[in-house]
This record gives sequence, structure tokens and C-alpha cells, in this order.
Amino acid sequence: MLDFLLGAAIIALPPQHQIPLAIGTALVKGVQNLRRKKRERIASSLNAAATDEVELVWSALSVTLKEKDGNERVLLDKLHGKASPGRLLCVIGPSGSGKTTLLNALAGQLPYSSKMHLEGYITANGQSIPVPGIRSGFVAQEDLFFSQMTVKETLMMAVEMRSASISTPEAREATVDNVIRRLGLGKCADTPVGDAKTRGLSGGEKKRLSIACELVSKPQLILADEPTSGLDAFAAQQAMQALKDLTDDDHTVIASIHQPRSSIFAMFDDLCLLSDGQMIYFGPAQEALAHFEKLGHICPQHYNPAEFLADLVAIDHSSEDKEKESRQRVMSLAAAWKEETQSASKANLQVGGEVEPPQDSGALVVAGSPPGYVRPGCSLRRQVALLLKRSWRQVTRDKATLASRASSQISSAAVFSGIYWRMGRGQAAIQDRLGLLQVSAVGVAMTAMIKTLNVFPKERTIVTRERARAAYPVFPYLVAKLAAELPIGAIFPAMFGSILYPSAGLNAKLSRFGKYLAILTAESFSAQALGLAVGAAAPSTSAALAIGPAVMLVFIVFGGLFVNAEGLPTALKWIPRTSLIKQGFEGACINEFQGENYEPDNKGRGDVTGEQVLARLAFSHDKVESTLINQGRITVFYWWVTYCVLQAKRPRYLPLLPPRRK
Repeated sequence: MLDFLLGAAIIALPPQHQIPLAIGTALVKGVQNLRRKKRERIASSLNAAATDEVELVWSALSVTLKEKDGNERVLLDKLHGKASPGRLLCVIGPSGSGKTTLLNALAGQLPYSSKMHLEGYITANGQSIPVPGIRSGFVAQEDLFFSQMTVKETLMMAVEMRSASISTPEAREATVDNVIRRLGLGKCADTPVGDAKTRGLSGGEKKRLSIACELVSKPQLILADEPTSGLDAFAAQQAMQALKDLTDDDHTVIASIHQPRSSIFAMFDDLCLLSDGQMIYFGPAQEALAHFEKLGHICPQHYNPAEFLADLVAIDHSSEDKEKESRQRVMSLAAAWKEETQSASKANLQVGGEVEPPQDSGALVVAGSPPGYVRPGCSLRRQVALLLKRSWRQVTRDKATLASRASSQISSAAVFSGIYWRMGRGQAAIQDRLGLLQVSAVGVAMTAMIKTLNVFPKERTIVTRERARAAYPVFPYLVAKLAAELPIGAIFPAMFGSILYPSAGLNAKLSRFGKYLAILTAESFSAQALGLAVGAAAPSTSAALAIGPAVMLVFIVFGGLFVNAEGLPTALKWIPRTSLIKQGFEGACINEFQGENYEPDNKGRGDVTGEQVLARLAFSHDKVESTLINQGRITVFYWWVTYCVLQAKRPRYLPLLPPRRK
């Protein structure tokens, strides 16, 4: 179409202009063709040049959990196995069988607990992990993304953050285009990921995007935990097919699945069957039924083999007799497999049998080190720039949230304006002014904090996962987040104050109006910082929403109107000094009352000065600027708390220790 339009334009021109335009058009098309061919060469090299193949082997791998009564519960019981390049290994078993524990242990991402113990040997190409130069990708069960980012933007972010070897823009774009094509995400490449509020990707597309985010760093080993969880049959088939296709390029792929359909079972090359942490079978998937048939367990004709195997090794808790019977069956199957693997000659070792420990097994593996460790792909400055771009897009594209916040501020200002409309200059209006300044301080602070509490704990989960992949540290993330959100956050308190101030008839001096807006904005920043600190410390969004308002309630009580600071016990005097409500209310009162006189409502009474009102409230400052400085200190303090909490809650994983001698 473009060629047709250009040709028509050339023909329509006078003859003396046709030749120069034709030459210029040819040059432009030549440059475009060169760029396209360069991207194609890079993409083909990315496909062809991947990396050395990886064989992952584990031996005597055990995980135990110390319970309250002092006994140890075995989560994984001396498992042996290997995953080979070009083969899809699937771990199946009933709920609680140890599938996720095994995947996390192999990925080096078993969450740290002082009550948990991980031991055994894990080697990649014969060397104890972590092995320099070997990269791995871990696809978690839950798909977590920034909702306002498109598929392509999400992948570009991943490749820039995690792939130091891909340094040029052309190579990064070619990598992303290649991954999008391989995983069938072309139709939704420019679609936002979406969330519960914003329509976006389907469940299957999100799962394929999770796989794509791991592929951009060109891993040789890919581990996927329950990649079909929560998907319908068709989406589950697509997700598993995407993993199966990776084996065509000699990737080593391990996936855990609860109960796959028969068409998915047919994709398996190797099968690991677990029950109650014990190995029941490990070997070629197509030979599994023959193994159990020798033990007297025959799969009915036309029956899904995966369902048959899962039912065979499940523990039935419906009654004591059935539980006892099912446990005995599982124990006999585990014993049969152990006997079979132990009797095999080590020279002709079957997959899943015992292996010799590696020669360097005496060295401890660093806690949380996966088989391959990916260093950040860019500098600290570049990290800040990329994270700032993502945070800005996340904030500014969320039109529903922005509209909700704006309408909330406008409606609140309208309600307060109606209640405190055009307050007079009499002494009766002093109480009204105090009440208005207090509720406006509380309203602005609560709105900013609740918004942060609703969003940050969910975002923190995504950030924690990205930090586990060594994408970036806390500092650039926090700097970028604040730089993106503070300008937007300043708009809403200014909107609220601009409507309320003139409507309520507060101090008419223009300088006082500007200071009032500054006070509300500073208080909004402090409340947002408090929300970040609570959101960083709370284990979940619901917990944060319970803790945050409780803390704010204490600050409201000590906010300067309900409790006089002079009469407080010494042990409690620190609370008003740290209360962001107190600082906001005090600054607003100084701004409103200082230098003003209020006429008596009844004859025989003298004027009341603003200084007298401030003296009765026992405020410790006499300048608005002092309260603004205190608000700034409180804000910085909560930012520092947020940073420290996020640092303390950095991802920590269990170290892999050599087996204990008994």
C-alpha cells in the first residue's frame, strides 16, 4: 500500500521533481530493508546460537520440616533423578506430594525457614550448582505483571534488565520479536496485561507471557511450576505445547502438573511420579504403565493415564480404613521402585536411580543460588530510567484509578464546602474553622494512605520476584517509584484545597492560600510514605488495610485538636511530634489564625486574636515553614523505613547441604 501511494505521488509531480523524489524513496526503502535484514540475522543467530546443553542431575535430595512437637516431617525423601536436554520432564502427583517443593529445590528457590532443612546433591553438567555460564529460568505458578504494561513492553523490560549480553537496541528488539513469535503472542503484543479492573490478556496468554519473560535471557534450563493451573483445557494445552516446543531447541525443561489431560500426557518425554514426598516412578513416560502393570496395577482401556497414576498414588483421607489402605499401597509402590533402582547396575543406570555424589560435593552451595544465576543486565542509572518509565506508565495509564481519585477529592471538597460554606469572622466561626482544618487534614491523609495500601502490597510481590531473579536492587526501584508517583500525587490534594479553600471562606490572602495547598500536599506525601512503610511490612493487602487505619487513628487522636500535648505523660510526648496529622493540622491553623482577629458574637466581649486560639492548642511552632520541614522529615523517615523493610525482606532461600550422616 505504501509503495502504491509513493508511486502515485511521484507520477503526480512535475517531471523535474520526479527523479529526486524517486531517488530519495529508493534510499529510504533501502535503509528499511537493511534494518529488517539485520533484525532477521540477529533473530536467526539467537535461535541457532543458543548455548551449551545442560543435564541437571540430583541425588539423595531431601527436604525436612521440624514441627512444633520436635519431630521432623519429610517433604522430600532422598529423591534421585535427571533432566536431559531436548526432553520434557514432568513431575506429577496428588496435592501435597512434593511437586512444588521439588521444583523450588531444583531452582534454588525454596523459601528460607529455620525449621526447614534441604540436603542432597544437584549438579549441572557434572558440576555442583551454581555453575558459571549456565542460565536457568523459573516460571512460577502465579502470573504476576504490571497491569498497564503491554506484552511487548513487559518483554522489553525483561530483556533490558536481565540480559547483559544483548546490548544493542536492534538485538533487544529482535530478541523480543523472536520470543513473541515462538510463543504465539503476536496478536496481543500491544495489549495491556490487565487485571481485575482492566481487561487484558487471558489466563493462557498470561502463562505464555510468563514463559516468554524467562526465554528472553536465553536460559538452557527452564523449570515451570504448575503451568496449567487455573487454565481451561485449550489454554492448558497451549501452555504445555509452548514448553514442549522448547525441547526442539535442546532446552532442558522440567514442569510440575497436578492432573494433566491425556493429550498433555502424550507430550511428556520423562515422568517423575511423587506421592507423600517419595519417588514412585522415574523414567520414560510411555513406559510408566508397563511398570505398574508388572506390579498388578493395570490402567483400564481408554482411561487417561495421568488420572490413573494420580489416583493410584493418592492418599484417601475419607476414612481411617481407606487412609491406611492407600498409605500401604503407596509405601509398597515406593519400596518396589527403590528395589528396582537399587538392583540396576550402576554402569547401566536407569533414570531416577541413585548416582554417585559429585567430586566437589563437600562445598556448600550458596543459599538461594539456582543452577544458573543471571546478573543485572544494565547499570544502576539505566535501572532507574527503566523502572521510572514503567512506574510512570503504570500510574498514568490507570485511567480508572485516576478518575476515581479525582472524583473522590472533588466530591469530598464539595461536601465540606456545603457544610462550612462561607464561614464568618465571628468567634463562633473559630470552632468551625478548627473542625474544617482537622477533617481536611484527616481526609487528605487517609485518601493518600488507603490508595497506597491497596496497590503497594501487590506490587511488592512482583518486585520481590524480580529481585529474586537479580534484575535490580531496592534502591533504584524505590527512587523510580517515588519520582513517578509524587508529581501525580500532588495533583489531588491541590484539587481538593482549590475547591474547599475559597468555598469555605478561609483566610483570603493569596499567600495563605498557596501555603494551605503546600500543607495539604506535604501531608499527602507523608501519608503515602506511611502507606509504603505499612505495605512493605504487612504480609498481605488485607493486613495492610487493617494496620494502616489503626496507625492513622492514633495519629488523629494526637493530632492537636482532641488531646492537648502539654498535658501528656512524658512517655507519650513523642507521638504528637511524629503524627503527620498533628503537623498538617498545626500548619493549617498557623496559616489560618496567625495575625487575625475575630469579632465577639455578644456585646461586652472583646476581640479574640488568632494567637490566643493557637496558644490554647499548645502548638510548638509559630511558622508554617517549620511544620512543612517536620512533614518532610516524617516523609523521609517513612521512606527510609520502607527501604529497610524491603531490604530485610529480600528473597532468601535454603542452602543446599550435603546429606547428613546417620
